Amino acid sequence: MREQTTTPETDPEAGLGYWRQQEMLLLEQVMALVGRSLSPDVTLREMLHLMSELLGLNRGRVVLLDEETDTASIRFAYGLTRKEIAMGVYKVGEGITGRVLAAGQLTIVQDIDQEPRFLFRAVQRAHLPEGMVSFIAMPIKIAQQTVGVLACHRIRMRNRALSDDLTILRILSTLAGQLLQLQATLRARTKVLEQRNEMLSRALQTEAARYGIVGTAPSVLQAISELERVSDATASVLLMGASGTGKELFARALHLASPRRERPFIKINCAAIPETLFESELFGYERGAFTGANAARAGWFEQANTGTIFLDEIGELPLSMQTKLLRTLQEGTITRLGGKREIAIDVRLVAATNRDLEQEAARGAFRQDLYYRLNVIPIRLPALADRREDIPALVLHFLNHINQTHQRNVNLTQAAINRLQNHDWPGNIRELSNLIERLVLLADNAIVDAPEVERILPKGDATGRVAAPPAAIPARAATPDIAPPLVRPYTPARSHSVQELRQALADAGGNKSRAAQQLGLTVRQFVYRLDKLDVIP
Repeated sequence: MREQTTTPETDPEAGLGYWRQQEMLLLEQVMALVGRSLSPDVTLREMLHLMSELLGLNRGRVVLLDEETDTASIRFAYGLTRKEIAMGVYKVGEGITGRVLAAGQLTIVQDIDQEPRFLFRAVQRAHLPEGMVSFIAMPIKIAQQTVGVLACHRIRMRNRALSDDLTILRILSTLAGQLLQLQATLRARTKVLEQRNEMLSRALQTEAARYGIVGTAPSVLQAISELERVSDATASVLLMGASGTGKELFARALHLASPRRERPFIKINCAAIPETLFESELFGYERGAFTGANAARAGWFEQANTGTIFLDEIGELPLSMQTKLLRTLQEGTITRLGGKREIAIDVRLVAATNRDLEQEAARGAFRQDLYYRLNVIPIRLPALADRREDIPALVLHFLNHINQTHQRNVNLTQAAINRLQNHDWPGNIRELSNLIERLVLLADNAIVDAPEVERILPKGDATGRVAAPPAAIPARAATPDIAPPLVRPYTPARSHSVQELRQALADAGGNKSRAAQQLGLTVRQFVYRLDKLDVIP
């Protein structure tokens, strides 16, 4: 930029009105910068630029004190080279700048050539204009303490009063002090918040490890934090999330964090109980309640008395049982099947579902009053795809456990772990665990690399979704040359229709193991679907 040096006295613009316009323009521009950003880095550099261009206060610099080293250095400048800025380092009391830092008072050098204490440290005399050059050093203060210096060179041959320059420099030094104070305050508060967040993160990680929950993703820590906050309450908790996200683990963590930790923790999978057995399983039965009931039996709610009961897949609960469960939650009593007396119970209910119960209630598939009763404290568990940063830790956790279980010593390369981290995992943590076990059992070498992982990963379509399972192949159409897939893709519970299940059974001559193999399922998965869809073999 052009450096303004002199203003001829004959110039009509050099009058008082002209300089006032320049001052107002400078202040207007600086305040506009403050309005856009409170960062001193931007505002102070542009302020020094405007001082030179509009008022002829050249080679401006802001020198800031480092209390630890008791030295000051040029932090912001205009009109100085990088080398000159690097040379601008002063001890407190050294030279004109150092004296201002020590005394905290304005210093004006009318002629730098006549001042023996002027160091010419940052700018050599040969690089300054010929003739008389003045130097102004204004202290920058925060809470009455000098923290820096606003300094500049002033060309004497101008039609402008020194007092006007001092007035504008006082305003700008005050503004610089306020910006620096604000920056220091923000840094201090940010540091405190970072320390608190670090402490909280460590505390949550410790709690997570105590509960057996692996991972430090923000969504996981948030779920644990919510769990901790409600652990002392007695209200029902509803864990929501896709299948395989670890709902049972979080339910057990809630129990361990609660005052009931020494009491029973009973877990029930509602999808695994036939509808005709729900009442006797949950509430028990009296002797003679039905054929074969030779003795009374306490149900799961009675066994969980004073403890916690976890109802997984509560969306599978039949409507008839939903009414009885609601009554139990409201009144705190149960009645055994075939019994006439009410039994008081004290149970903390934790329910879990991968369904949208609100929509289920809206269409009449789930009681609205029970939904509201369960949804007192909803906690959403993240899908594995939403916490990819936890996948390496989960992989190592499963590797250690599975190696110990099967007496193996299989490890994964970083490339293999990276490939697992980039997978979508529609089956979430359960799918990851199963795949790691498969890797360990099928590994030919002690070190597994990315190609071996790629070979057994379920193949997805172009959108990244896992491909649908192939249609059932009749047993008579199978040939010895066609090997079954190495990995069964993850399939939802309702992946096959009633007709497909019955046809597979018929083709396999009633052999469930062979029928499951034809559909790409395990025997357990096949039987589960038979029960779920009420298919009679």
